[in-house]
This record gives sequence, structure tokens and C-alpha cells, in this order.
Amino acid sequence: MNTPELLKYNKTDEWVKVEEETATIGITDYAQSQLSDVVFAQIQVSVGDMLAAGSVIATVESVKASSDVTTPISGKVLEINEEINSSPEILNADPYGQAWLIKIQIKQSHELNNLLDAAAYREFRKE
Repeated sequence: MNTPELLKYNKTDEWVKVEEETATIGITDYAQSQLSDVVFAQIQVSVGDMLAAGSVIATVESVKASSDVTTPISGKVLEINEEINSSPEILNADPYGQAWLIKIQIKQSHELNNLLDAAAYREFRKE
């Protein structure tokens, strides 16, 4: 399981990359491997939307299952990755790079304390 050290992780299998007051959010390598071949993805938010932690940001479907993706932290949507809607397979190919879902302006930075570091996420997924 690929788990980059510089990211934060949620127990619902989203990752967060923090750069100053901006957070990039996507699904983890573990999540994409559990879904298997992703055949459909749709980002459910728009630029400018205010999101609370736990809000659904995307729906991802594979040949095995359908899953909602939520935001682990609150904030204002700054950017969405339009490529996900037309090329959902990149979620399998590059979950931590090209397949980011949204970028938000962090509203409540203390929410980052609720996320796991890479070691804790790996330990959580071993269970």
C-alpha cells in the first residue's frame, strides 16, 4: 500500500495535502485498490462552495462498488479536477498525483489534528 509520508489521512480513505492555507484532497491508494477498476467518477461540488467536514465531494463507481468521497476538513472550494469526470481511470493509475479531486481553502485548521499521519494510517489499515 502506497502511503506518502507528507500527507494526512482520514479513516474513510481520503488523503489531504496541506500547502499553507490550501488543502488538496483525493482518495488513497488503499481506497482505489478496494474499488478495483474505476469506471465512473463525478465531482459533486463547485468552485466557491463552502463545505463542512464530512460533506460528500464526489461519487466513484467501479465494476465492484459505488462509493461517496467526503471532505475530511471544512473549507471553501478553490478548484476542482475536471479531468476526473472524463477520465476516472486516473484514480487507479495515480491516486496521489494526477487524480486529486478538489482544492479547498482551509477554514478550521484545528480539524487537521483529527487526521492520521502516514504511519498511523498504515497501522489503521492493517486491522
